Amino acid sequence: MDEWRAMKKPRHPGPGKVLGMTLIEVMIALAIVGVLVSIAIPSYASYRDRIDRATAIKDVGVLQTLIADYRLEMGAYPVDLAAVRNGARLDPWGRPYVYVDLTIVNGNGKARKDHKFNPINSDFDLYSLGKDGVSQPQLTQKDSLDDIVRASDGAYIGPAADYSP
Repeated sequence: MDEWRAMKKPRHPGPGKVLGMTLIEVMIALAIVGVLVSIAIPSYASYRDRIDRATAIKDVGVLQTLIADYRLEMGAYPVDLAAVRNGARLDPWGRPYVYVDLTIVNGNGKARKDHKFNPINSDFDLYSLGKDGVSQPQLTQKDSLDDIVRASDGAYIGPAADYSP
């Protein structure tokens, strides 16, 4: 009978004694937290990238509208973006948007170009340098693939990598 009582003994400590976690239990808990964090951080970074791209696309669309309104009021495209907005507006990566009035530029040297070296706009170029902050005139070059561009005279606004004329 005493053996039976010893087996049914409650598992909580007596007065003044504290139950704690063993080293193995702490290590397992830390391993689980580590796995969850290693999954969450890349997912959050990917989410932030999508948000930044969407913000840049929206901003280019708004700036395009402001430039069109300016042209209607003044009869010409603005010389720079400062004429169409108040304050310095930066893209989501902290750099200014790039604007080139192609109606006053001699030749197509400063115009952004597609894979066949044709200018992607005839009126003005407006784009963000993207996450890497580097760009080349041709959209299909590696440095330009992450740029957010306005192309086909405003019919397309989005990542340069997704543009096809």
